[in-house]
Amino acid sequence: MVKWTAADMPSQKGRSAVVTGTGGLGLETALALARAGGEVIIAGRSPEKGADAVARIRREEPYANVAFKQVDLANLRSVAYLGERLGDQRDSLDLLVNNAGVMTPPNRQETADGFELQLGANYLGHFALTAQLLPLLKNGRDARVVSLSSIAARNGAIDFDDLNAAKGYRPMPVYSQSKLACLMFAFELQRRSAAGGWGVTSLAAHPGISRTNLLHNAPGRWSGAGLARSMLWFLFQPAAQGVLPTLFAATSPQARPGTYYGPASLGETRGRPALARTPPQALDRAAAVRLWRYSEALTGVRFP
Repeated sequence: MVKWTAADMPSQKGRSAVVTGTGGLGLETALALARAGGEVIIAGRSPEKGADAVARIRREEPYANVAFKQVDLANLRSVAYLGERLGDQRDSLDLLVNNAGVMTPPNRQETADGFELQLGANYLGHFALTAQLLPLLKNGRDARVVSLSSIAARNGAIDFDDLNAAKGYRPMPVYSQSKLACLMFAFELQRRSAAGGWGVTSLAAHPGISRTNLLHNAPGRWSGAGLARSMLWFLFQPAAQGVLPTLFAATSPQARPGTYYGPASLGETRGRPALARTPPQALDRAAAVRLWRYSEALTGVRFP
């Protein structure tokens, strides 16, 4: 992994990918995969932003095989509809990148299904999407699922007594919980795939601290976090650098099943991809099984 960059990616010709998120890390991930020759479906909530993302990629790669599909990860009906459409349109899928997310809205918000927004959009929506697309992934070639966590997961805890933060909402602890849940899901998905012979490799990645609009969109441009993003931009690595751990997990033959990748330098905030430090709480298998069962009950989806 020494000095691994997007230029080290193997050709993605003949491979297909779904990447959630139309901007920032999602856009850079989709661009890199398309540049390597892959077929890329960008999945996001806004058709306007989706069209902009496709146009941006085609400006840089005129012959890119890229398309947009609408999905609202904060709406389980929308997630199911995307799964149905893709199932009708294709027989297989080689890669799913569970990337899209919302970060620390100052006030508690709920999804269309009544979940706290960060838990619902960051984790439960991707849990359900993975289940919907699993039949296609099982037919894929060297199929992989990469779920995006965060260095914030280090401080996360799964509050099984108040998963939806109905009793008390604090933006950052709730965000950390959602990203810890994503990491635990990645590990448990790999264990279940190996036990069930699904042939799908599950990995996790995080982008360190990257220069995206995430802090502008949810906390707000004039919040403390938003001002830090604007005024201290030089502390944030470019998004194209932040996606390297994701791209390594998604494409490298060296990436190992059930592992977690992040930037190598400055406390995993920036740099080339390397194995990330896994929080001890993410390795609690009993908690992972409990979370999985809760997630199936909350979303109404079932894995094999």
